[in-house]
Amino acid sequence: MQHIIDRFIKYIKIDTQSDPENPDFPSTEKQWNLAKVLVEDLKVIRLKNITLDDNCYIMATLPSNVDFEVPTIGFISHIDTSPDYSGTNINPQIHKNYDGKDIVLNEAENIILSPDYFEDLLLYKGQTLITTDGTTLLGADDKAGITEIITAMEYLMQHPEIKHGEIKIAFTPDEEVGKGAHLFDVDKFGAEWAYTMDGSQVGELEYENFNAARAKVTINGKIVHPGYAKGKMINSMLIANEFIAALPKHETPQETEGYEGFYHLHTMKGEVEKTELQYIIRDHDMKLFEQRKADFQKAADTINKNLGKDLVIVEIKDQYYNMKEKVEPVMHIVDIAEQAMKDLGIKPLIKAIRGGTDGSQLSYKGLPCPNIFAGGHNFHGRYEYVPVESMQKAVEVIVKIAEKTALKYSK
Repeated sequence: MQHIIDRFIKYIKIDTQSDPENPDFPSTEKQWNLAKVLVEDLKVIRLKNITLDDNCYIMATLPSNVDFEVPTIGFISHIDTSPDYSGTNINPQIHKNYDGKDIVLNEAENIILSPDYFEDLLLYKGQTLITTDGTTLLGADDKAGITEIITAMEYLMQHPEIKHGEIKIAFTPDEEVGKGAHLFDVDKFGAEWAYTMDGSQVGELEYENFNAARAKVTINGKIVHPGYAKGKMINSMLIANEFIAALPKHETPQETEGYEGFYHLHTMKGEVEKTELQYIIRDHDMKLFEQRKADFQKAADTINKNLGKDLVIVEIKDQYYNMKEKVEPVMHIVDIAEQAMKDLGIKPLIKAIRGGTDGSQLSYKGLPCPNIFAGGHNFHGRYEYVPVESMQKAVEVIVKIAEKTALKYSK
């Protein structure tokens, strides 16, 4: 497994954070740095039709090695990391034969990765874990997926006895800011269906995700000297507090699970004169999703009516939708992945994603695209980690899907 470790660490050391405020593709220039490395690595393993387009989308082809017709399938991961936590100067720590106890990530700052809080750690006792040093995220989301796809393609090139049809791979920019599939050329990619390698725990297989929207709330106030403020000052921060309180108290990420939706206030900045709130709105059910957006706007309208002026301005923008509608008509693509896991002794964990992937948008662009585990945990923060054995299993699943797809169409 050392080649997986080496490849993964090579990729995570290249900073690729995306920027939600920049409309360009990619949203950060540094994503090109990894993209160019990946192109060279794909050349080394001798894939065909390798391209890097003007928007930082990478595509390549593993040719079929059978003499009968097999649907072209694809595997996709994203190159950017979350803008919510530093991805600069990542210093990964390797913990071999994990003993099930606390892992000290940073002794100086007393940052500890503990199974008392992160119970999933105990699933990986005896395995090799790669963690952060407590000062950055790790980047397993989704450089684990990239590592797995390239390693699987390399393995198939080295083992021609494993029969498979044509396989397409792609690496996208800006998934973490909701734009990863916006300029993805489905026709150029040329696959009948694909899988994103962007999940977490071993066995995850997902074809449902949130309907998602971003919301920006701007509250305008008026600043005057506090000694002479009576009847004149309008404190935007206090109005912001009223808006926050108007939303359902328990419909937040920390108090919901499964198919329950939420409102998530993730950024707040303000002064007396102006306050901005950044929310994400999520729900699996489309009707409930639309109702959430309407209720969000209603909260602002009610406050404005009580104030007698429009001081609260709401902007809502949809990001992506639940892929279930597009995948259910072709459920055989999920069945193939499920059986591949079972053949490898992996218990499939079929559940709805409490988030989204490029696959949700790609499914609506005509490329049905369920999501498969990549092995990482605690994404987007200092406690992120990935077991090397999980990445190895993801490689094996990719190979097995390729093999089973060919077998299915060999008759």
